[in-house]
Amino acid sequence: MKADAASLLEQARHAYGQRAWADAFELFRATDEIAPLGAEDLERLLWTAGMLDRDEDSFATGSRLFDMHIEDGRGDRAAYWAFFRGFRLFALGEEGHATAWIQQAQRLADGFGRECAAHGYLVLLGAQKELMTGNDPASEGLARHALAIGERCCDTDLIAFARCYLGRALVRQGRIEEGIALLDEAMLPAADGKLSPIITGLIYCNLIASCRQVYALDRSREWTEALSNWCGSQPQLVQFNGICLLHRAEIMELNGAWQESIAEARRAARSLAHAIGNETTAGAAYQEAEIHRLRGEFAAAEELYRAASRLGLEPQPGMALLRLMQGRAGQAAATIRRVLGMTKAPLSRARLLPALIEIMIAAGAVGEARDACEELQVIADRFATDILAAMASQATGEIELSAANPAAALGHFRAALTTWQHAGAPYLEARLRVLAGQACRELGDEDSAELEFDAARAVFTELGATPDRDRVTALIAPTNSRPHGLTRREIEVLGLVATGKTNRLIATELGLSEKTVDRHVSNIFDKLAVNSRAAATAYAFQNGLL
Repeated sequence: MKADAASLLEQARHAYGQRAWADAFELFRATDEIAPLGAEDLERLLWTAGMLDRDEDSFATGSRLFDMHIEDGRGDRAAYWAFFRGFRLFALGEEGHATAWIQQAQRLADGFGRECAAHGYLVLLGAQKELMTGNDPASEGLARHALAIGERCCDTDLIAFARCYLGRALVRQGRIEEGIALLDEAMLPAADGKLSPIITGLIYCNLIASCRQVYALDRSREWTEALSNWCGSQPQLVQFNGICLLHRAEIMELNGAWQESIAEARRAARSLAHAIGNETTAGAAYQEAEIHRLRGEFAAAEELYRAASRLGLEPQPGMALLRLMQGRAGQAAATIRRVLGMTKAPLSRARLLPALIEIMIAAGAVGEARDACEELQVIADRFATDILAAMASQATGEIELSAANPAAALGHFRAALTTWQHAGAPYLEARLRVLAGQACRELGDEDSAELEFDAARAVFTELGATPDRDRVTALIAPTNSRPHGLTRREIEVLGLVATGKTNRLIATELGLSEKTVDRHVSNIFDKLAVNSRAAATAYAFQNGLL
């Protein structure tokens, strides 16, 4: 019997070293039935159960470790496992049960008689809570405290985990380079296989989330690929696989691989089947909804946005943009205003502001769009990443274009276009080309406008972005079939002139300044070679412009 147990244990340890989690789990359990596992192998069994997302088995093993350390008088180790039990229960949403275990961990750590690693993990839990409430400076202080404890206790897991939280806190305060450097440093022992497997996965996820939050796309791509390779090297892995697939789906969408993105999002949703997977499943539904929206598959998009909402995710700004595409600008405006009113964190607001600007311009609320643009610029200046700067430049260009300042607008569009080209984001690049084309047309440069529109239409056609393709096709049509050269906005103004409205009334109706309307009317007179409102109206009726 002992020989059988020794052989099985050797096989279990080998499977654990090879990260064959399902094999290791069965072998450790088989060994345990013959001869109870010692503390080190029970730890391996617990981590193995965690990597397989088997919480009940993980909790049962943790309870045995806890009791074993209590009997041996090792309050520090008992506190350690009590902490991880509580930490996992918090993630599962069982706050009452989690709090009881955390309090027990604190009592045991304090009663140990000297500082131990469990003290650091408990401090780090406080850092996490401060991050969740947006108190980033407090989180920074707690993470530094936990890091110092980890270094004094020589706990490699704690050191890396504390660096990870410290990096997140710094990034959220706008100290991007310092924060990302700490996150990278936290990943070094993880990439070298020197950390516990669960800690490794948590650090990967925290690092990628931080990079995504500040739009550090190159770094996000790099670490998503690393996470994908890490997950791929463990075919039996369950934990972390879903979030990895979701990150891959987001990168694929950005890169223009839309069908592949849908496939990865669906795989992410299928990989999780219980409550802890709701957040990832909701994210997968939202991710797929975004692509259906951009393709003009509105019914499918709405169904998936609703699915994401049922799972607890606010489906914005996607659903508001869907309403705008459906011609329901009023509802889109009400929704995006509500969500922004409930969102305080600057980086979270940065994700919503571009949608607000687009919706408000379409709804004629240019003043509100301008205020949002100014806020986005402040956030971009504070966090100083290329993508945020491009988002602010594009928004500023849209405001300038709506105010009939096409030359200024074009400069902003060109600056943003360079960034999106470097980022390898064909859809976003094509949308900027449409805006740049409109600015060129306003400046009377039809050749350049046509080049921009044609390039954008080719991308939209290849991606299957039907609404954008149809929109740019409509923009191209006037240059091919109408000799007057009026822009769409000028035709809109001309229509109101024809009703007898004054420039002031037109400005009010369109949400423009009176000065801007004066300029549009002047351009209309020049292009149509007329010198009165009556002559312009007559030309419009005679040539079918209205």
